[in-house]
Amino acid sequence: MSVRTMNASSRSDQDIAGKEPGGREPSGRDTGGKASRPRVLLVEDDGKIAQEVAEELESRGFRVRHAATGPEGLSIGVTGGFDVMIVDRMLPELDGLTLIETLRGRQVATPVLVLSALSAVDDRVSGLKAGGDDYLTKPFAMEELAARLEALMRRPNNTRETMLRVGPLAMDLIERTVTRDGTEIDLLPREFRLLEYLMRRPNQVLTRNMLLEDVWNYRFIPQTNLVDVHIGKLRRKIDEAGGPPLIQSIRGTGFMLRAPE
Repeated sequence: MSVRTMNASSRSDQDIAGKEPGGREPSGRDTGGKASRPRVLLVEDDGKIAQEVAEELESRGFRVRHAATGPEGLSIGVTGGFDVMIVDRMLPELDGLTLIETLRGRQVATPVLVLSALSAVDDRVSGLKAGGDDYLTKPFAMEELAARLEALMRRPNNTRETMLRVGPLAMDLIERTVTRDGTEIDLLPREFRLLEYLMRRPNQVLTRNMLLEDVWNYRFIPQTNLVDVHIGKLRRKIDEAGGPPLIQSIRGTGFMLRAPE
């Protein structure tokens, strides 16, 4: 992983498991009365990886609780109170997919990011069918992990579909394909993410700032036409398949994917 090297012995598992400096239990608020930081349950049996991930995420404003086995992760996960979970696929005693399936069976709807060294399409399919919301293969960049967690926490609640449909558009989130009226559209990864964001919010006005934050994970870029350029490219590809334009420009505000009536 492209994360800084950690000394696994520099911090105990108890410290990783949600303790603040000085041995205090997490208060749910930063010092100075700031709003609660997002809570993450990390279920990972590799101590070194868990150490690195916990340190990095906490430096980015998350609060991390660590579980080293499947049963421990299940025991903690069913209590709720987490904004997102990270679950390794290969866990001792109870594998990650069974853990996720059990949580879903107990009506725990917390978004789950699956970590795995397995990268084949069938493996991603298994992770999503088990109830995972996203799938990240090892090794990974910490920047991508953090971005995916932030994206999961921003998603609407009904995001576990593997197929999205808006009018003539169909998106297969597992196979990573898009069609319009059955004609496949070849999209670049960023275009796919942008269209997915639009398709999850049909008939909603989406501002340029919303798109920059949620698709590009940028907080503030003054005087940029980045969104407009990508919308233009995406619009041309979608409309090449025929039919009326689907992506509408909202003057002075942003864009909308309008579902045909």
